[in-house]
Amino acid sequence: MIASMSLGTAINIADLRARARRRLPRVVFDYLDGGAEDETTLDGNRAAFRRWVLVPRVLPGTGSVDLSVELFGDRLPLPLIVGPTGLNGLFRRHADVLLARATGAAGAVFTLSTASNSSLEDVAATGPGIKWFQLYPWGERSLAQRLLERAAAAGYRVLVVTVDGLTIGKRERDLRHGFAHEVHYTPTVVLDGLAHPRWLIGVWLRGGVPRFENIAEFAPKNASARELTAFVRAQHNRSFSWGDLAWLRGRWRGPFLIKGLLAVEDATRAADLGADGVIVSNHGGRQLDGAIASLDALVPIVDAIGRRVVVIVDGGVRRGAEVVKALALGARAVLLGRAPLYGLAVAGEPGVARALAILREEMERAMFLLGCPSVAALSRASVRERGPRG
Repeated sequence: MIASMSLGTAINIADLRARARRRLPRVVFDYLDGGAEDETTLDGNRAAFRRWVLVPRVLPGTGSVDLSVELFGDRLPLPLIVGPTGLNGLFRRHADVLLARATGAAGAVFTLSTASNSSLEDVAATGPGIKWFQLYPWGERSLAQRLLERAAAAGYRVLVVTVDGLTIGKRERDLRHGFAHEVHYTPTVVLDGLAHPRWLIGVWLRGGVPRFENIAEFAPKNASARELTAFVRAQHNRSFSWGDLAWLRGRWRGPFLIKGLLAVEDATRAADLGADGVIVSNHGGRQLDGAIASLDALVPIVDAIGRRVVVIVDGGVRRGAEVVKALALGARAVLLGRAPLYGLAVAGEPGVARALAILREEMERAMFLLGCPSVAALSRASVRERGPRG
């Protein structure tokens, strides 16, 4: 209750991040916050938004702003999608359920990861709200086929296949802690956990080690959380190919999205393969360090295939005005990663709600000051790339 009451004093996503940093042990916060190697891609995602400036038009003659968009036949109050993130159980008990509930209440889309710590059936049962399912192409085709069957039966509207995670990036913050999808109890980690008693009691002592619940049926019977983690690590499939992607497309009857594309050639091939959309993404800077910023890759991909398929972008969004910039550059919606997770870590479901409310309020204000009454009215005339003189 106290955490919920104080959420109103968090006026931006940076405030939520600072509070998450205080609440979480260092090993857990670094897993949430970190990127690959020197984190140049992580920083580049943020810098890309700063290179674009908004060009306001005054006196639009309307006092309201319409943030709604249509995606795959659904009219959404917000152009926001809470993206698929794994191991959220490190931040809160029942984290994926809390995320789904808060996202649905806010009018955004929730995307559940294959690597969630709540089963896809349990998350689907959280109530109203549009839910998508993200698939990591792990293991044999039979594993993917079974997950697709379960997702369809549970009512997930859209399938998102992530293709840039066939091997794990070198995430040096995690390596320094000895973290590899599970927490190792070194003396430093134990002392840090004891220094964060709210997290220790609320997450670790009450919930125990988070399990990959969607994968449990494929692992040995009665596998422990650690055994499930080892099983998941063994399923990474470096040989996954465009042919495998086409096979998946043929086995999903609903909208089919491919996540993790940065090159125009790959985005075009995805459209040719029959994808209904692509998500321009560098995995939040967690995979290839030195990769192009997602926002920088967005414009050429929109120009190439934006009339054929839905183009969504993620990577580094911390402000509502940044969502507006991405929409003006041609994205149909924006996928969020860390921003709602900071809120989750701070206060669970109310924290996620606060993160989404902050972004919504900032978007409304930015759109009004921009002189743009609706998302549909945004265009590239609304933005300009910053020149050498700023």
